[in-house]
Amino acid sequence: MENITGSCCTLDLDTFQKTKAHVSANPEAGKGRFETVTEWRDGAQAVTKARSFTLETDEPTALGGKDQHIDPMELLLASLGTCLTIGWVTQARMRGLDYRDLRIKVSAPFDLRGYLNLDPKVRAGFSELQYTVEVDTDADAATLEEIRKAAEKTSPMFDNILNPTAISGRVTKTSGTVAA
Repeated sequence: MENITGSCCTLDLDTFQKTKAHVSANPEAGKGRFETVTEWRDGAQAVTKARSFTLETDEPTALGGKDQHIDPMELLLASLGTCLTIGWVTQARMRGLDYRDLRIKVSAPFDLRGYLNLDPKVRAGFSELQYTVEVDTDADAATLEEIRKAAEKTSPMFDNILNPTAISGRVTKTSGTVAA
């Protein structure tokens, strides 16, 4: 594993615990909404804004894109991996542990026949998701298993992928000019 200088101790556990206590006492305070806005740019390229952050996506050349940015399917894998990473760090910090290195690899097989609408029996998305945690730590195997279970249980991305989440959509026609 590549040695990256970092520490679980930099996670602001005090603020995390204050937020937890506040939401426990005031459940409505824990409710909110995330929103992203994605704008098509050219070909298969799009730009997504989330709060003050910008993310660009594209398709590989074999699917008509220019392969200049992350693919949306890879973005799903990254979302799961990053969310689980935060869980692993949070759980370590809560236990007074640290990692010398932590890496989560997420992979998923796909079959383009679904996406290309060639076989109605084949899903357009992934058939399964697999992840592997590579961790360099002094923690024992039982503690790491506790951390794995806790990270999965509290990961919003893990939950959203594992359990059906209702999706609704609508279309609104614009006048042809979009304000920037």
